[in-house]
Formats: sequence, structure tokens, C-alpha cells
Amino acid sequence: MLQVEDLKTHFHTRDGVVRAVDGVSFSLDKGQTIGIVGESGSGKSVTCYSLLGLIPMPPGKIEGGTAKLGELDLLSASEEELRNVRGKRISMIFQDPMTSLNPYLRISTQLMEPLLIHEGLDKKAAMSRAIESLEEVGIPDATSRIRSYPHEFSGGMRQRVMIAMALITKPEILIADEPTTALDVTVQKEVLDLIKGRQRTLGTAVIFITHDLAVVSNVCDHVYVMYAGKVVESAPTARLFSHAEHPYTKALQRSIPAMQKKGEPLYTIEGLPPDLTKPVAGCSFTDRCDYAEASCRGTAPVLKESTEGHETACLRRQAGEIDLNS
Repeated sequence: MLQVEDLKTHFHTRDGVVRAVDGVSFSLDKGQTIGIVGESGSGKSVTCYSLLGLIPMPPGKIEGGTAKLGELDLLSASEEELRNVRGKRISMIFQDPMTSLNPYLRISTQLMEPLLIHEGLDKKAAMSRAIESLEEVGIPDATSRIRSYPHEFSGGMRQRVMIAMALITKPEILIADEPTTALDVTVQKEVLDLIKGRQRTLGTAVIFITHDLAVVSNVCDHVYVMYAGKVVESAPTARLFSHAEHPYTKALQRSIPAMQKKGEPLYTIEGLPPDLTKPVAGCSFTDRCDYAEASCRGTAPVLKESTEGHETACLRRQAGEIDLNS
């Protein structure tokens, strides 16, 4: 359904060129859920914003790559072609619904807009669909609440509105960018169950962007781990959690509170990600890696398949020098 190859998105700033996404490739099949995980600044959101032409240009610029949605290359598509894709074939749930929803417009206006633009419905039919979509995502008394403004909803309810808006046109692909970050645990589960339920009903493929591996383990079929603008490991979810083959992935797993032994200090990854305005010699994770050696600062690693469907960009693991699961 979607095939992304060697995507490069750079930002040209006064401090230099920030290589936010530097050669990312992944694929998405119909009905599949993939996870893109990593720390803040790893390039997760920029990757998906690039596909829809949502990065500011300038300073941002797509430097290379392809992103094929069927026969359409999203990266070279015209603005008119992208407008026909956004909100119709590909929809997005943004990180913060309070800043994504227009505070000056009623919920009804914002829910009806994609129906009026993409499906050509009249206002009466669009209003009926909008009310129905709110009911489907569990908004009580939707008929009256649809005329409310965003600030009149709680955080969890605003997130439900965003989901309703994203799915109202029955898109082929849904991009969920940290949809549960600001929500408490109970509401998180409700939102995740809601997305999975609507996915089963509509057959939608989902790209789930998050830094939370615990969430990924429950919702994703395949996971791409990003660090410093590159994919450093790719594997089916079960395989990734049982046999992680990159030290960064293993460190992320160790950072999950539920993985800690009671009474022991919480594990943290020491140091900071590299400055992406400067070229990195060798592996970008070297300075923070527990397994790094001098050789890691030489050749830049590339993804290589270790077992079927499982790729890693760790030079020492590829050479068979370390085993992260022994």
C-alpha cells in the first residue's frame, strides 16, 4: 500500500543543515499496523509529516527518496495531488488535540470540513455523518455536543474528536502521532482500543509513532526503531521484544518501568543524541552504547538482515561479536 525508500528530509538553519531524516525506508501493507519508535528528536514525526507535505519549506526540504502510495509518489506530488490525499486517503491524529483543533470553530464545522471537501456532501448530510462519527468514538450526547468548542471537552474527549475527524472519510492509512502521550493510563487504553476497533471495522492500515515501547507491544505488527534520523532496527513486534539486536533497542526496552526489578533504580540511557548539524563518523549511538568499541567509529553501519524480516544496523552484532540476548 505504501512503500517509502531512502527518504531524506533536512532543515537548513543558521546553525547548519539538520539531517532530521537521513535515508529512511519502510513499507506498509493493507490492514497492517507498524510502529515507528525512538526518543524525541529521532525523526519519527518528521518522517510522516514529510509524506504529507506538512513540514515548513523553508527551512525544511525533501532532499531525496520516494514514497509510493500506489502509483503516486507523495514526495514529488503537486500540492493539488497532496490535498486530494490528505484527509481522504491518508489521515493523521496529531500529538496535541488542543493545538490541532481550531479553538475558534465549533466541533461540527471541523468534522464536516473533510466531508464537504472530499465527498461533496451537502451540509445536512455532512452534519448527520459527523454526529454518527462522534457516537462511534464514544462521545455521549453527540447531537448536542457537536456544536461545542474544543475547550469544552476534556483531553480524552478531544482526542476522541481527533480520531473521529481522522476516520470520518474512511482513509486507507491512519497516521497516529503520539496519540496517548498526554493522557492518563485508563484513557490511553480506551483510545488505543478505539483505534484498533475502528481499524478492524474499516480495514485501515496504521502508522503508530511513539516513544513508548509498552504501547507498541500491544498494537503493532512490525516495528521500526529510529535513532538520529535513521532506522537502526526493524523487526516483527514479537521478534523485536524477544530478540532485540541493536543496543539502542535493548536500552529502550530496559527503560520501560515495568521491566525493572522492584527496589532497583530506574534504568536511563546516559548522554544525549548527537548534534544532527554535524556529520557523525561511524555509528551515531557509539557515545551512549555499552557495547561500543573503537571500530564503531569507523564505517557507518547500514541495515542488514539477520533473520527473515529482522534487520539491524549494529556493526558488532552483524559481525557476530556480541549477543544482546544471552
